[in-house]
Amino acid sequence: MLWTSWLVLLLCWGATSGEQQAEERDGTPVEARAEPQRQRSPPPVEPLDFGFVPAAVYDTHAYFEPGPIGLLFHMVHAFLYVVQPNNFPKDLIVKVIQQNMGGIKIEEWRKPDNVVLLLQTIYYEAGFLICATIGILFVVLVPIIAMCFCVCRCCDNCGGEMHQRQRKNVDCQRGFYTALLVATSIFMTLGVFIAYAANHNVSAQIKNTRRLINTNMRDLKTFANNTPTQIEYLTAQYTTAKNKVLSDLDNIGPLLGGRIHSQLEREVVPSLDAALRMAGAMRETKEALENVSSSLEVLQEGTAKLQASLSEERASLSNTLSDPACTNGAVSSTCNTIRSTLSQLGINSDYSKLPDVNHALVNVNTVLRTDLSNIVQKGYSSFNDTPQLVKEQTKNIVSGVKGMLDKIGTEINGFTKMFPVEASLANFTIFLTQGQKNIESFYPQIDQMDFYRWVGCVAVLCMVVLVLAFNTLGLLCGACGYDEQATPTTRGCLSNTGGNLLMAGVGFSFISVWVLMAIVSTLFVIGGNVEKMVCEPLANRQLFKIIDTPFLVHPSKKNFLPGMLFQNPNIDLTLGSMYRDCSENNGLYHSLQLETMFNINSFLNRTVYNKDLAKVLEGVQVDLQDVTLLEQAGRDNLINFANSGIGHINYEAYLTELNKGVTILDLLSFSTDLEAQADQLPRGALENALKGHASSIRQIHRDQVVPMEQAMSTLSQSIKQLQRMSNDLTVKATNILSAIDAAEYLITHNASHVVKRETKGYTENLVGYFRQYTAWVKHSLSSEVAQCKPISNIVDSIEIVGCSIIVDSVNTFWFGLGGCCVLLIPSIIVSVKLAKYYRRMDTEDVFEDGQEGWN
Repeated sequence: MLWTSWLVLLLCWGATSGEQQAEERDGTPVEARAEPQRQRSPPPVEPLDFGFVPAAVYDTHAYFEPGPIGLLFHMVHAFLYVVQPNNFPKDLIVKVIQQNMGGIKIEEWRKPDNVVLLLQTIYYEAGFLICATIGILFVVLVPIIAMCFCVCRCCDNCGGEMHQRQRKNVDCQRGFYTALLVATSIFMTLGVFIAYAANHNVSAQIKNTRRLINTNMRDLKTFANNTPTQIEYLTAQYTTAKNKVLSDLDNIGPLLGGRIHSQLEREVVPSLDAALRMAGAMRETKEALENVSSSLEVLQEGTAKLQASLSEERASLSNTLSDPACTNGAVSSTCNTIRSTLSQLGINSDYSKLPDVNHALVNVNTVLRTDLSNIVQKGYSSFNDTPQLVKEQTKNIVSGVKGMLDKIGTEINGFTKMFPVEASLANFTIFLTQGQKNIESFYPQIDQMDFYRWVGCVAVLCMVVLVLAFNTLGLLCGACGYDEQATPTTRGCLSNTGGNLLMAGVGFSFISVWVLMAIVSTLFVIGGNVEKMVCEPLANRQLFKIIDTPFLVHPSKKNFLPGMLFQNPNIDLTLGSMYRDCSENNGLYHSLQLETMFNINSFLNRTVYNKDLAKVLEGVQVDLQDVTLLEQAGRDNLINFANSGIGHINYEAYLTELNKGVTILDLLSFSTDLEAQADQLPRGALENALKGHASSIRQIHRDQVVPMEQAMSTLSQSIKQLQRMSNDLTVKATNILSAIDAAEYLITHNASHVVKRETKGYTENLVGYFRQYTAWVKHSLSSEVAQCKPISNIVDSIEIVGCSIIVDSVNTFWFGLGGCCVLLIPSIIVSVKLAKYYRRMDTEDVFEDGQEGWN
């Protein structure tokens, strides 16, 4: 892990030294600025897209699948759990380390605390100690028992006498011993296969570890080569925020001025709209007055003409009714009826008495000589020029901010190039390449050493295989050469050879079993404890908790890892948290908590958004004193219109006359009735004369009454329109002027708070772009820049190679070999018993009746 530590120190050195130099130049201690400042982060108007940081693609997949041999690994783990069922003694190990940091002294163990620790250690290791004791006893006692057994047999005891006594169940015993030896040999063969599979797995997997080493080295090179590119990308994206700010500054008129305009228009625009509507009302009033004047003239002329026409027609009709034919009794009643209606044949209204509106019309025309609409449009234009006014008044500030942004960009680029990170990482890449070459140069030696190891393990297994060979050959020869008719002294050569092979297996078992047990015991103690004390805690990360225990190394040094990397043990950085962050492929800045050494927020706040820039942005001020909504001419125009006299017109007189009809009766109805009455008369001159009068009356209605009715309709609409407009006209004009005065007062006196509020919002948006950039930089440093997955992959690779491949295989090897050693004991006993039935005896039992009991 030294080279990993070197890499971490290399990445931290440039940033930390630059931070300290900058702090010393400012005259402020590093600690005083390390505290992060609270920042308000109002959302910007538009989120910025900084793109994606160039991602590093790592090839290492630190995952190991043992395959079918994994079943044997699980079996060994279960056996070790039976031997050692206790949980990992984290607290015990921590106490032992803390008690013996100054060195192990014999006299120190006499202290009660150390005695307790020793007893706790013995209790935890009880299973291993018991099994190891049994193994040691086995190793010591087996040679002694073997020597005693040989001596005993030399004295014709312990089955050494070449005489077999007669038994009735000889065949049953021989079959039982044969079956027992076969079963024992089968289980021993399984043990040999297990041990050989473990031995072969080591050789096969060690060759595969080269790929793991190569991918880890390649990932470290990718890490080193990609980090400078990622840092350059972070600094280059300052341009995105800068360009957005510059864009908003170039559009400060529409943005800031538009906001001020939108806030003020709620008061300004309605007043101008009212004035503009009043200008339209002036024109409508003029049209209405003109309509009244012309319609009144038409009605006055038409009334006189109609009066004369009706008088003439009435006199003519009266003369016709004076005809002697009307004196006839049957006709006289009709004539009298017609004569009684002649008085109604006249006009009903008199428009000659109505006052004219020429005075008001002259006044309105005088008012309209001033174009109020144009004046109001000037007010609109003056108010709508607020964005341009803002742009002109902030021109100097905008140019100053642009210069400061260019300077900030230069400082950021200069800061990243101040430290030789790229050159250092290039040297690190060269170091990795050379290191990989050095590792690969050891591959032949590793292969040779692995070959020797493989041969040694096979040689050990061959000792068991030799015993199995003796047992198998002995069983085959004995079973094939055994003759039930032969007596113990007359057994055949093949049967005798089988018995001798079994005894040879017994002898070789005595010679090798204690050596094998010594090997098994040694591997068991070492491999088992490594599995329980290293591999299992490493797999469940309990081992990290020991290393991360506060004040483990020294009473005054809290944390081990930051003390080793940064010479600052008080940083809250642990190996477990670093491994967890790297496993999640987070950035090295976050995993090593480099913000304690180099606070990126503090740096960006000093550069990206510094006090000078804040002061310049706070100096944005807008003066709206020059905005004029309505000129004095427009004000006078409104007052003159209110005093034009349209309010003094006698509208009631007009409406009264207009409510009357043109004639007293309807001329069409009169003419229709006259024709109907003429039809009742006898045909003749009188009838024709009356019908002629009816036709003349219709002609009068068509030529004179209808135009007058149209003029009356126009006059009625205009009078009603003027009446509506004249209602409270002075009050309306006064209200419009008051509203405009209030809007102008708001703009010139009370708009400062609106300007300040909108200016603050505008500057907050500009600041928000920088805050987005700083937040994105911090997030990218934490999760996307210098992703430290290769570091966790190295730890996982060490676990795979050391534990999943080597330790599990070693434990499986001694597990299989140990089973063979245990089974050699019953194999020895059964082989000695069974050899008696196959070897040729020197003597045999003889009975008086001459019959032998071997049939």
